[in-house]
Amino acid sequence: MIPRKFEPVLFGLVLSGLMSLVVSGISTGVAHGFAPGFAGLWARSWLLAWLLAFPVVLVVAPLARRFVAALLRPR
Repeated sequence: MIPRKFEPVLFGLVLSGLMSLVVSGISTGVAHGFAPGFAGLWARSWLLAWLLAFPVVLVVAPLARRFVAALLRPR
């Protein structure tokens, strides 16, 4: 098992992977259609998107948490 201290990084890895999978699939489908070869184009687009999304999530997540906390009422 992975130690709990890696939870934020693992969460960022999973979240960025899933989100980039969905967004790249939609973008690839819109740009190229769901024709033969779609899966290969999607896989290539997804890998590139994930490689960029993962470090972005790690940097942006703390900023997003602070922004959300500022919008909420105190307990």
